[in-house]
Amino acid sequence: MANGRILVVDDEESLCEILQFNLESEGYEVTTANSAEEALRLDIKSYDLILLDVMMGEMSGTRMASLLKADPETAHVPIIFCTARDCEDDRVSGLELGADDYIAKPFSVRELVARVKSVLRRTRHDDEAEDRIVYEGLCIDCRRKVCTMDGEPVQLTKKELEILMLLLSNRGRIFSREQILQSVWSDKVIVLDRTIDVNITRLRRKIGRYGDRIVTRQGYGYGFEA
Repeated sequence: MANGRILVVDDEESLCEILQFNLESEGYEVTTANSAEEALRLDIKSYDLILLDVMMGEMSGTRMASLLKADPETAHVPIIFCTARDCEDDRVSGLELGADDYIAKPFSVRELVARVKSVLRRTRHDDEAEDRIVYEGLCIDCRRKVCTMDGEPVQLTKKELEILMLLLSNRGRIFSREQILQSVWSDKVIVLDRTIDVNITRLRRKIGRYGDRIVTRQGYGYGFEA
């Protein structure tokens, strides 16, 4: 049985072949696509992880990621951006879209495989969580990685969902930014404080009347108060 299904999306065919060979050697089932358009014709929700190039043809990797994160059926699929662009703004933009990691080209295959394993470990650990977290009309299905409000789906990115899961399952507790970082982001990923603030702001807006339940304790952090 494969260790997981991985989709590699990159317009460099030779790189796709190298990654496919090395990941399959590690026991993963790998599919490659040379454009975002080609990838979107596949059954995205069936994959455990996407390795996604940022700079591609007509549709960029960031555009593809935003489409996937806006769809409740694919929002849960973890994404690692692979790109030649490595400035801070690019990293922040990718992480704010909900990406789980960001690796700059040229990278070693050994490092990429290590990051793949790290992201999949975190994802599978999340799958062992309790089935549902409920507060009044707000519900998170932890296995399906779907949030609903009064029975209607709420379109959250993976990071927004993970932050809400953390806060909602620990109602009344205040988490510092550092604690949120340790819980939601990889320790190998550089994340700025404002990235957490942006995610909290968007999360408050998306959960409507429950947004005010996410409180800020100046100098301490964030929490969900019933």
